[in-house]
Amino acid sequence: MKKYNVCIVGIRGAVGQCMLEILKERNFPINELRVMSSNPDRCPDYEFDGRPIKATKLSHDCFKNMEIGLFSPGAAVSAEYAPHAVKEGCIVIDNTSQFRMDPDVPLVVPEVNKEAIQNQKGIIANPNCSTIQLMVALKPLYDYGKIKRIVASTYQSVSGAGREAIDELKAQLNGDMTIKKFPHQIAHNLIPHIDIPKEDYYTKEELKMVQETKKILGDDSIKVTATCVRVPVFGAHSESVNIETEKKITREKAIELLNAAPGITVMDDLEHNIYPMPVDAEGKDDTFVGRIREDRTIDNGLNLWIVSDNLRKGAALNAIQIAEELIKLDAI
Repeated sequence: MKKYNVCIVGIRGAVGQCMLEILKERNFPINELRVMSSNPDRCPDYEFDGRPIKATKLSHDCFKNMEIGLFSPGAAVSAEYAPHAVKEGCIVIDNTSQFRMDPDVPLVVPEVNKEAIQNQKGIIANPNCSTIQLMVALKPLYDYGKIKRIVASTYQSVSGAGREAIDELKAQLNGDMTIKKFPHQIAHNLIPHIDIPKEDYYTKEELKMVQETKKILGDDSIKVTATCVRVPVFGAHSESVNIETEKKITREKAIELLNAAPGITVMDDLEHNIYPMPVDAEGKDDTFVGRIREDRTIDNGLNLWIVSDNLRKGAALNAIQIAEELIKLDAI
């Protein structure tokens, strides 16, 4: 098998480190691996294939001979450095919000719209973590019954806000109630505010879900509304989702469709206390779906509970799956 030169940009972050671990787990065909950081002196030695790897200083000319770039350094950094990587012939898979709504950049969840990869011009965008798990779970239902409307309420773990947020929750649970990362105490609390305020009193995180869903499904007619909440959970995002479809989907049919779809595990036996929870999803690749029931207030409605590891499927794993699809297409 051909092997590839791969770089991880943003290695110090939680997603960057998860990317490194998943490359190992999946035996990704790597010839040379570079890990890059704006502050390499603050990085420990990393390990890959039994040998230590020192972080490289991120610069405009550090992408020579790189073929695949896994980026998760923050939007401003991606905006500056991704074009330089592309000029060197490196295909960038970017986990930040920088390129997601660019009409020339595919926004990809491989289980949903992997065909969009073929339209890449050097950059492919990873969707927002909460959008990814939503799309994995809803695509088989969309294909069968044509979803008209989505109402999503998210319960997002602190790991979605980075390593500092994880440390803040740990500190607060141990009695240090210093507030740095979040606008309020997160321990023993819920914060119905993720990202900056935008138009009509929605937050940027909520509007990401609206806009990205339309782009991924290629359907501007679908109506989407979201409320995004930060919860005191270390890993895995949860979502309560209500959908309205054109064609009736019964609970039984929904379970059949979800069981047949890639990347989904159905956990749905309320009588025996079986339903997805963050402790089930953390460290796993699948998106977990349960509490599937018909909404009796409308003719064609379903309620679902969707849980997924936001660092894995919501970020690092999705990016690496995109890279694997590029290899299948012989596009590198």
